[in-house]
Amino acid sequence: MASLNDIRTTFLDYFVKNGHTAVESAPLVPRNDPTLLFTNAGMVPFKNLFTGVETRDYTRAASSQKCVRAGGKHNDLDNVGYTARHHTFFEMLGNFSFGDYFKSDAIPFAWDLVTKEFGLPKDKLLVTIYHDDDEAAEIWKKHAGLPDERIIRIATADNFWTMGDTGPCGPCSEIFFDHGPEIPGGPPGSPDEDGDRFIEIWNLVFMQFEQFADGRRENLPKPSIDTGMGLERIGAILQGKHDNYDTDLMRDLIEASANASSTDPDGPGNIHHRVIADHLRSTSFLIADGVLPSNEGRGYVLRRIMRRAMRHAHLLGTQDPLMHRLVPALVRQMGGHFAELGRAQALIEETLKGEEVKFRQTLDRGLRLLDDELAKLPDGATLPGETAFRLYDTYGFPLDLTQDALREQGRSVDVAGFDAAMAEQKAKARAAWAGSGEAADESVWFDIADAHGSTEFLGYETEAAEGEILAIVKGGDRVNTASKGDRVQIVLNQTPFYAESGGQVGDTGTLKTEGGTARITDTKKKAGVFVHIAEVTEGQIAPGAAAELEVDHARRTAIRANHSATHLLHEALRERLGDHVAQRGSLNADDRLRFDFSHQKGMSLEEIGAIERDVNDYIRQNTAVTTRIMAPDDARDLGAQALFGEKYGDEVRVVSMGRAPTGKGSDGETYSIELCGGTHVKQTGDIGLFVVVGESASASGIRRIEALTGEAARTYLAEQDRTVAEIALAMKAQRGEVVDRVKALMDERRALEREVAELRRQLAMGGGGASEEEAREVNGVKFLGRALTGVSGKDLRGLIDEQKARLGSGVVLLIADTGGKAAVAAGVTEDLTDRISAVDIVKAAAAELGGKGGGGRPDMAQAGGADASKAAEAIAAAEKVVAA
Repeated sequence: MASLNDIRTTFLDYFVKNGHTAVESAPLVPRNDPTLLFTNAGMVPFKNLFTGVETRDYTRAASSQKCVRAGGKHNDLDNVGYTARHHTFFEMLGNFSFGDYFKSDAIPFAWDLVTKEFGLPKDKLLVTIYHDDDEAAEIWKKHAGLPDERIIRIATADNFWTMGDTGPCGPCSEIFFDHGPEIPGGPPGSPDEDGDRFIEIWNLVFMQFEQFADGRRENLPKPSIDTGMGLERIGAILQGKHDNYDTDLMRDLIEASANASSTDPDGPGNIHHRVIADHLRSTSFLIADGVLPSNEGRGYVLRRIMRRAMRHAHLLGTQDPLMHRLVPALVRQMGGHFAELGRAQALIEETLKGEEVKFRQTLDRGLRLLDDELAKLPDGATLPGETAFRLYDTYGFPLDLTQDALREQGRSVDVAGFDAAMAEQKAKARAAWAGSGEAADESVWFDIADAHGSTEFLGYETEAAEGEILAIVKGGDRVNTASKGDRVQIVLNQTPFYAESGGQVGDTGTLKTEGGTARITDTKKKAGVFVHIAEVTEGQIAPGAAAELEVDHARRTAIRANHSATHLLHEALRERLGDHVAQRGSLNADDRLRFDFSHQKGMSLEEIGAIERDVNDYIRQNTAVTTRIMAPDDARDLGAQALFGEKYGDEVRVVSMGRAPTGKGSDGETYSIELCGGTHVKQTGDIGLFVVVGESASASGIRRIEALTGEAARTYLAEQDRTVAEIALAMKAQRGEVVDRVKALMDERRALEREVAELRRQLAMGGGGASEEEAREVNGVKFLGRALTGVSGKDLRGLIDEQKARLGSGVVLLIADTGGKAAVAAGVTEDLTDRISAVDIVKAAAAELGGKGGGGRPDMAQAGGADASKAAEAIAAAEKVVAA
C-alpha cells in the first residue's frame, strides 16, 4: 500500500519527468493576495504568474501546497471530524502551465498519472467538462477512450473558473472516482450528486479567456493550466478507503491521540480523535509558518482551532494537556517533506502546551455555564445568541466551539443574535484578515522588475556608489521627469541603500544627478526592486540619468550596531531561557532596537541582567562578523537560525559572530549563526555597549525587549548614574547605600500610613470606639448609626466589625464623608441575620444618600451615595428598617 508520503513523491516525480519544476510549498500566510486569510489552494502562490505581473525562470511547475481552510469564505471547521473528507489542513497536489502547454497536454498528463502511475481502474473513472467545451471532450475521447456517457457536461459555474469579476478565467474538467453501487449517490449533475458514491479527485482548470468589465471575453494570448488534487482524498482511494481519516498518515495521528489519552481509537471517542488529528496538523503548520494564537486576525483563527481540539481532548477524559505530546508523531509523518516542522518543533510544543494549560483553567467553568443555561430551556430549544456571546465574552469560547458542544445534544445556536452581539468584535477581526501580498494597484513594480530585473544591492560593502535611474513613479504612475518639490519613488539599477526588511529600517541619504538633487527619506522593496522614497530638493531628475548615491553614514552605523546586537540577544535568550525562544518580530532602527520572541512569562531582573552580561561579553570579544552565501538547507545544517515564515531564495546570507566553547557550526565554537539579509558591523566590538531598557508582553506568548547600543546606551547609563547621584545627595547617603535607604524609607512610610489610618479610625469613632450606651434600642435590637469624617470607604468594613464586637448583638450603620460623596456600610451580628439583613439596611440608607442599590451579605453590606450631607436622613431610614 502506497503511503501518503509515497503518493506525494510519485506525483512530483511524475511531473518533473515531464519537464516541470518541483516548487516547494509556499507558507500558509499568503504573500501575494491581501484578500486571503490563509493559503487555501495550490494556485495561490502562482497568482501573479497567471495574471502576468510576475515571471519566473520556469513555465511549468508542480507542487504539493499546504492549505488551510478555517476562516472567511472557505471555512470547513464545523464539518471537520464528522465527515469523511473535510479538513482544516490539507495538501493540494497540482501541476501548472504559465503559457506553456494547454488542454492537449494537461488532459493526457492527468489521465496517465491516475491510470498508469497510480493504477486506478479506467472503468472506475468519469469526467466532467463545461457544457460547451467540445475541445476538452474530444481530447478525453481520443486519449482516454472515454465514451460520451462518461463525459458529463455541466452548464453551471461549478465547471467554469474565474479569478474575479474580471481577469483570467476558463472552463474546468474534473475527474471523479466511482466507489460502486453499494455507496449511495449519483454522478455529478444528477439529483443525487451530493452522495458519496462519486468522489471528485482532480480538477483541471483551463485558463483560456480574459473577462472584461463590459461582459466581453477574449482569448488569452498564452492560455494556462491550473490543477488541484487533494492528497488526502486521492490517498484514501489508492489505499482502498472511503474515509480520508482511514489513510495511513491520519490513522497514525489518530492512534497517537488514542495512546496518549489511553482510549480506543475506534470507540465512542472516535470523533474526538479525528478532530484532534486534523487540528494538530493545521495548528502545527500555522505555528511553523509564524502564526501564534491571539485575539484577532490569523492568530484568532489559530486559537479557535486549538481550543476546538483541546475541548475534544477534554471530552476524552484527559486530565493533562494532550496536544503537545502528539507533535513528535506529526513530525515523524510529515517532517521529511516539510522540514519547517522539525525546525519549529520546540516552539510548536511549547505553544500548544501553554495554550492548553490556559484553556483548561476556564473550560470547566465555561461548560458549567453552558449547562446551567441549557437547563433553563425546553428540551431541544435553540440557545439564545446573547448567551453564546456571553460564553465567548466571559470564557473565550468562539461560536463554533459552542455549536460543537451543542451539536452532540441536537441543539443549535441563535446565530443571528450572536452576530448582533458580536458585531463590533467581528468587524475588528475582519479588518485584520488582510494578507501580506502585493496589492493589485502596485503592479507597476512588477512591470519595472520585468523590464529591468531586480535591483543590485551594493550596501554590504559600501555606503556610496553610482547608479542609473531606471524609473520614477509619482502618484502611482511612471513619469518622465520630477522637479523641485516633487515627492516621488525612484528605482535604480544598483544602490547602496538598504531597503526595509527583516526588521531593519530602510536607509536615508542623498541622490545627485547633473540636473538635480533628491533627499532619500526611506527605502523599501517591492517585487524585487528597491524603491527610494524621495523629495526632489534641487533642479530636475529623469530616468536614464546617472546618479551619485550616498547613505547617511551616522544613521547606518547606528542601525548596523543595533541589528548585530539583536543577533547576540537572540542567542543569549535561547541559551538562558531555552530552545523554544524564536524571533517573532524585530525593529532595528538608528535610535533603538526592539526584539519580540516566543516565551510564555515575563523575565526576572536576574534573567535580564544575565542576558545583558552575555551580550556585552561577546561585544568585548571583538571577534569578526562573518557572512557566507549558502543554500538554505546547508545553512540550517550548520545550525543557522531562521525566522519562521520568512521566505528565502536559492541562496541565503549566513551571518556568524562570537566565539563560545560549546557553540554551533563546523568549528563547534561559533556563538550566533543566523540567516539574515541585513547590514552588520565588521567586529562585535563596533557595537560598543548593550543595555536593556525595557521588557514587556507584546502579545499572548510573546515577550518584547527594548534595548540601546553604542552612544545611545552610554548616554542612557550616564543619565541613570546622574539620577542615582542626585538621590544619594538628597538622602545624604553613599550611592551604594541608596537601595537599602529607599527600602527603609518605604517600610517607614507604610508603617506611618498604617498608624495614621488607625488614628483616623479611632478619631472618627470618638477616640477608640463607640460605647455600648451610645447604641439605641430599636424594636428590641441595639442600633448604632454614625456619620464619620476623616476615614475612607475602605476603612468602613473594619470599623463595622469592631463595633459589632463591642455591641455583642445588634446592628451598626456607618457613613463616611468622602469629599462630599458618601460611602455607607451596614453590619448585623450573626444572631440577628435571620430577622434583619444588612443588604436591606444599606439599600435604604443609600437611597437617602442619592445612591442606588448596594450589595453584600446579610451580615455585611456596602453601598455609595452622591450626597454625604444626607447622613442623618440615611441613619433614620436604616433605623426604620430595623424597627419594621
